[in-house]
Amino acid sequence: MCGRFALDAKTDELIQEFVAEGGDFRDWQPTYSIAPTQVAPIVRERQDSETGEIVRRIDDAVWNFHPSFMKESKRPQFNSRIETVATNGLWKGAFASSRCLVPMRGYYEWTGEPGSKQAHFLHGPDGLLAAAGIYTARKVDDEWEVSMSIITREARDASGEIHDRMPVFLPRDAWDEYLQPVKLDDAAKQNMLDLLVHESDAVASTITSYEVDRKVNNSRTVDPGDASLIEPLDESTAEDPHTGR
Repeated sequence: MCGRFALDAKTDELIQEFVAEGGDFRDWQPTYSIAPTQVAPIVRERQDSETGEIVRRIDDAVWNFHPSFMKESKRPQFNSRIETVATNGLWKGAFASSRCLVPMRGYYEWTGEPGSKQAHFLHGPDGLLAAAGIYTARKVDDEWEVSMSIITREARDASGEIHDRMPVFLPRDAWDEYLQPVKLDDAAKQNMLDLLVHESDAVASTITSYEVDRKVNNSRTVDPGDASLIEPLDESTAEDPHTGR
């Protein structure tokens, strides 16, 4: 699964990476510990109601999928399974018409027993990863709140050694098709699922992991701006390649 992730890119970097307009999330700050119910950037495409132009934007979204028809719940809905995202009543409407990408540097998983769990940071070889997601919007007081969920799949390779689930990561050449703001019929939804499985297989094989400091374990007490959260646990004792010491 994915219950915490890191995104240390700035807004301008995200705009450049995803070839997007600025959107409304200019105040985003690099964060090394994003937990469910917190706000994170998403990449989505929408059609301009006046010009008809398709616009790709960086927007903010609460990591807790909450459509307008859903009652308040103490349990955040932050992951949706690829096996049911196209058929489950909570997810299927958004999968059909409101798809997004969730940028991240990597995500955390834990092994071991409660009270002594070891944190691992899982990441790709080339910096930013793009997880497939879905989003929805509802009115909260007088404001529209966008919320999202990350789609997960059976883990493979290094991810599978740490946990049995992982985000569905998409390579760059699949972004355009996934983000198209068109409503999918049943056949098109199946084609999209096939795309997600096939494309994420290739990315899954590149994911690697290393242990990080256990200070990341408690999302309530950790400093999300602490860049050392994603440093390898043994980095302080590793040999400096420039000095040999």
